[in-house]
Amino acid sequence: MGAAGLVSVATSNPVAAVAAAISPEKAGIALTGGYDVIIAGGGPSGCTAAAAAAREGARALLIESTGALGGMGTSGLLNAWCPFTDKEKIIYKGLAEKVFLEAKKGVPHVKYDDWVPINCEQLKRVYDDLVASFGVTVLFFSQVAAVEMKRKDVVDAVIVANKAGLTAYKAKLFIDCTGDGDVAAWAGADFKMGDDEGNVQQGTLCFSLANVDMYQYSMIGSSVHTNNKQSPVHQMLKSAKYPLVKDAHMNDKVVGPSVLTFNAGHVTVNSIDPASLSSAIMTGRKLVKQLHDGMKEFQPSVFGGSYLSATGALMGIRESRRIVCDYTFTLEDWLSRRSFEDSIGRNAYYIDVHKSGATNYPRYEKGESHGIPFGSLVPKGLKNVLVAGRCISTDSYAHGSLRVMPPCLVTGEAVGVAAGQIYRSKNPDVHAVDIKQLQKRLQEMGQSFL
Repeated sequence: MGAAGLVSVATSNPVAAVAAAISPEKAGIALTGGYDVIIAGGGPSGCTAAAAAAREGARALLIESTGALGGMGTSGLLNAWCPFTDKEKIIYKGLAEKVFLEAKKGVPHVKYDDWVPINCEQLKRVYDDLVASFGVTVLFFSQVAAVEMKRKDVVDAVIVANKAGLTAYKAKLFIDCTGDGDVAAWAGADFKMGDDEGNVQQGTLCFSLANVDMYQYSMIGSSVHTNNKQSPVHQMLKSAKYPLVKDAHMNDKVVGPSVLTFNAGHVTVNSIDPASLSSAIMTGRKLVKQLHDGMKEFQPSVFGGSYLSATGALMGIRESRRIVCDYTFTLEDWLSRRSFEDSIGRNAYYIDVHKSGATNYPRYEKGESHGIPFGSLVPKGLKNVLVAGRCISTDSYAHGSLRVMPPCLVTGEAVGVAAGQIYRSKNPDVHAVDIKQLQKRLQEMGQSFL
């Protein structure tokens, strides 16, 4: 292993290397090679990154801590896709559009492209088929626990914990799709977290209810969204019986016969603090119980016979680390609808910040979008690490737009294609990617970034 030794998640400073080098023999860590690209995290960005890298000819390993790909869209029970259009046309193209259209087959009652409900079981199979079709190797129930540095700016291996114990996996290139930016941060990349005071957005534990009376549901507008004055959440807030219901956040979708899925309620959580994360998901389950009880009390005709069928296996995290990259996408970039010479996709989602006192910015008009710069996916100070998904380089407010699943799918495909370009290069440096070549290949694969 490299002279720098292990960077362990158990250290009080997870960015700093352990002073003494630990050999794999002394640590009892087996070593496995044979991969060109290793992708940490099997959420939307990880799936498209792995699929794109393998499509480009790289031997790709995708490491996922749960038993399903898709992250919040599957294990997290997220109830809907954020809009895929700019109110005129689908703008998240390439693999993103393919995933979306296949997922949509799981909700055949839906005839539109924005805020489409998610059939989580359908989406699990979509992601399985996507990565399998390109020959990606997948490790489920496997947690990236540390990184091994070859030198200060080059990752040599990731240490993975699973039923085989600890194993070191080596590759030429590493893609961090963990959401929290774990690999990049442990390798020494700088990061930002939260606003100027360090406050991050609130989290949400999503859930589903079965045996909802859909006729009565239609009588109150086929939604108990926050914007519906008849939503029981408003009565819950006035009642002293539901203390965990601290605001009116409620978003519901019809996913199947008599089944509603919910993105509702807020929980304070720091997802890179294991104690906070553990406490938050337990609080989330109590909050869901209160939300369900309140719906039954204040809308008995709709929810009186309903059944809490599931809560997410993942806590819904909206914000944690944002890795500092060659370019930081800002609120000003979003407001100006800026395009970039190194754009790798488009985004039209609004500034969606779940935090008390957050400023509300006007949403884009029909046909408006901004470019997503490749520079926001390339961590400063690291030569063989790329990032995709919600840990890319943005400021706090711009993060509220780029953190959601459609742009995560796009940034994943971009770094996957870049990885295919890099691993064959005589200069395998992520900062030296030929942008024109990358854009040409993305365009050939159906992506839009103009």
